[in-house]
This record gives sequence, structure tokens and C-alpha cells, in this order.
Amino acid sequence: MGRLAFLVRTEDGDPPHRDPHRPGKPWRVRVGTFAATAAMVSASLVLGAGPASAAPAPIKLTSASCPQEIVQGQTSGCVTELQNLLNAHGAGLAVDGQFGSATLYAVREYQAATAIAVDGRVGPATKSKLYATGGSAPAPVNLNSSSCPANIVQGAKGGCVTELQRLLVHHGYGVDVDGDFGAGTASAVRSFQSAHGLTADGQVGTNTKRALYDTDESPATGLDLRSASCPANIVEGQSGGCVATLQSLLNGKGQSLGVDGSFGPQTLAAVKAFQSASGLTADGQVGPNTKAALYSNIGGGGGNGAPAPINLTSASCPNEIVQGQRSGCVTELQSLLNHHGADLAVDGDFGPLTGSAVRDFQSEKGLSVDGQVGPNTKAALYGAVTPPSSPPPGGGYAKILDVAAAEVGTVEGSARANSYGSSVGLSLSTGNYAWCATFVSWVAQQTGASSYRNSYVSGWVKQARAGNYHLSVTTSPQPGDIVAFDWDGGSDFTGGNEHIGIVRTVSGGSSFTTVEGNTSNPDGGSDGVYVKSRATNSSYDVVFIRVR
Repeated sequence: MGRLAFLVRTEDGDPPHRDPHRPGKPWRVRVGTFAATAAMVSASLVLGAGPASAAPAPIKLTSASCPQEIVQGQTSGCVTELQNLLNAHGAGLAVDGQFGSATLYAVREYQAATAIAVDGRVGPATKSKLYATGGSAPAPVNLNSSSCPANIVQGAKGGCVTELQRLLVHHGYGVDVDGDFGAGTASAVRSFQSAHGLTADGQVGTNTKRALYDTDESPATGLDLRSASCPANIVEGQSGGCVATLQSLLNGKGQSLGVDGSFGPQTLAAVKAFQSASGLTADGQVGPNTKAALYSNIGGGGGNGAPAPINLTSASCPNEIVQGQRSGCVTELQSLLNHHGADLAVDGDFGPLTGSAVRDFQSEKGLSVDGQVGPNTKAALYGAVTPPSSPPPGGGYAKILDVAAAEVGTVEGSARANSYGSSVGLSLSTGNYAWCATFVSWVAQQTGASSYRNSYVSGWVKQARAGNYHLSVTTSPQPGDIVAFDWDGGSDFTGGNEHIGIVRTVSGGSSFTTVEGNTSNPDGGSDGVYVKSRATNSSYDVVFIRVR
């Protein structure tokens, strides 16, 4: 199954109970990323064969009876369980308990779709993900779709409940993802509602759905590092889907990193260790040679990975890219579609799901919906980001406020606002994700005040508290400082309801004004970069960050 993709918008710059959100467009959930291909591979193995012997009884992958890593060539009940789980995610395998080439392909495709190191080995991370993403639960359905009832209540079953349970797990609640709205799920819903200032009635209506999708995260995409969607050199301080993929690939080479999408000291050490072991210059920068080494001996089917990406507008790509093609042009196409929320496995193979994603994209952009990637579709795919028109001013921390204030009035979804994502390796429209911390990262990049970049508010607070990257916590705010808000209180910045901006003025000790991205327009128009009045004695918690 393709990974579950949420619309990842934070609050619009004000506490939820004070300024209602403007609902964004949910990302699609794509199920069965590899179903057709794996089914064909599986069918080719069994077609014309004699009666198959019964598969060994399934054994839970996380039990002591299964090896730590399940690999090709094994035959056991563990493999039976693995095949059942893969089929529940759309693989279409013959369940025979034998880990053959079809199962290997399905494992690799599942790993690619869920941003796990694509090594074809079913270790702890893959086992955990297979169970966490629902196993045999009904395929998830977006709660805001017409397929889900206005109020989801205890006793309900189906894909809407699967989605609800996954969202609850995402927010830290330990519920089983089984598509069955039982007492445990109801208890978690009430707890979630209480924590977010909602009526704790256990019914998942409009307000609860909105709060469940309201999370301060950048999109966790399984991006191909070699595509044009990722920086040529990925370095310490960057964050986002490219870094998450890097961490997953490093784990597939023997490292043990948390896949959080943040390129910090541990990731740097892991990169250098990998480079040394691979005979590369251990400079900690993930350039073309390091990327090539990371992708060696992994990927779909033959172990060579997806074809290297090729710019769609180059002479190497056909005028129209269509279903049935396999090439680096398709690799590039899939990476670009993922930046627009498509959630595809990046395998360079233009299959039915890629075709569907193309048509969805064309529909969203007002293009002719024919599933063919011609000049207009190519232009729209590359049109999400326009580089800033002015050169970086530099000037360090002294220029932070000047640079931030110059952006006031920039409207969410505009080319200028979308360009902020370049600071964290994103080319996604700001209308589709929480970009307040991305804006702060862009300001830091423009001024050179700090090398830290992160699209998560929690990352900025964590590094400031640790005194890293010339960041520190201060209780005497000044113009040009960074300010982080925890709308839920507690100052832990882990509840998915946070915000961040730049201090503009300070008066009276507790009152201050800010320049914030991803915040509501005081005049009632579209969200964007605006000046807001804040206070330290309100219901939310505040942390001031000094950049020196």
C-alpha cells in the first residue's frame, strides 16, 4: 500500500479556539501502489503449475518464532504471515509461505511506498510498518470525503474508522488500527477531544476531523534522492522528505537512525561513516556519488532501483510521456507528482496509479485531463516554485527582522510563498502544508544567521534548548528573535498544534508583535505572511529563541 498521506497543515497562525482554521484540501490516499505489478509477477510463477501444497500456518512477524530479518529463500509460517500482510496492502501474492522473487518484489515496493530502506529484507522497521499501516484493516478513507458519515460513532466499521485510528496513532494514542470503532477507539477520541478543547462526546464530527488533520509537519514523502525534487547536495541542517529518505537508506546500510526528516549531528555522523565504508570522501555531504552508493543493490525487481531521473523538458524525454513507458523521465514525473501529494512509489514505471495521479493533477490545475504528460502538464509540474527575485542579503541576525518584515503581505500559494520551501528542500505549494517553520528557515537562510533549517516547530525549540546552531532560549525577547508557540500548553511542542514566527516589537513585558508565515490575514483574505499581536500571559505557551 502507498503510505498514508495527510493534509499536513498547522493552525492558521492563531489558537484554534480563537481563530477557526481554513480547511485545506486533503491529500489523497493511494492503496495498492504495487498491486498490478506484483500480481502479474505472482501469476507468472503459478500459472500452469500443479496443485499447490498448503502454506505453513501464519506466525506473527514480531514473535520470537520469526527471525529478526525475513529474507528471500526462506519458507515458513512467518513468510505466510508476511504474504498475507502484503496482500492486505494490495500486493496480490500467492500465499504459499515461500519467500520467492514475487514476494521480494512486493517487499521492495512496499518499502519504497512507505519510506523504509528499500533492501528487500523484512526487519524490525518493515515489520512494524506492516502492522502499523493497518494490516488486514479496511483501506483508509479520508474522513472529509463523501464516503464517510458526518459523525463517525462507536460501533462503526470500515475504511473511515481505519483512517480515524491511524490519525489517532499519529497523535500518540495507542489504538489498534483494525477498522472497528470499539471502546478503545472511543476512549481515545474523547481524550483527543479534551486535549484540543472540543466537546468530549466520542463522536467524530466536523470539528474533531479538522483537529485530527491539523498537525505541524512537513510532508513525509518517499522521495528519490537522485531526482530533481531533492537538492544536488543534501547537507546538515536541511529537513524534509529528502532527508527522511536519506535516513531510511542509511538504515538499510546498517545505521540505526530515527527517520524524522531532520539532518542533525547523528545523521551527519551516519553519512560520514557510510562514506568512509564505501571508499568515498567522508565530508558529510550527500552528493551524486554518495546517492549512487546508497542506492546500490536495492530497488525493485532486479536490484538496480528506478532509472536515474531526467528533466521532463530535456531532449531526452518524449514530447508526451504516457502510460506504459519506463524511463528516467517517469522517475522524475513520479517525484514531481509526489511533491504535489500523489503518494506514488518512485520506480520509473508509468503504470495505472501514475496515470491516475497525472489525471488528478491535471484536474486540480485546470488542464485537459487525458493522463498524458505533455508540455502544459510538464510546465505545471515545475511551476510550484519560483526562485526569489532578490539575492540573499546576508547580514546575520541583525537582518532577520528586516528580511522577515519585507515579506509581509505575501499570500499563501503564490510563487513567492512557495519559494520559501527551497530552504528545506520542498517544492510543494504552501497551500498544502504547514509552512510557518519553513518561512523561519527561509529567513535564516537569507540572512545567514543560522545554518539550521527545519519545517518542524519542535525542531527549532529542541535545537535552541540544546544551544546548537547559534540558537539559544532567552527570557528577554528583542526584535529579530524567533518565537515559538505551543497552543496546547505544556511547552513540550510535541502535540502537533504549534506555530512559529519572528519578534517584531516588544512592549510592556508580556505583549509583543510578530511577523509570521502561514497565519491568517487580519483583513480576512487568504493566509500568508502578516503581522500579529501576541502575549506571554495568554492560554498558550511561548518560547523565545535568540539567534547569535
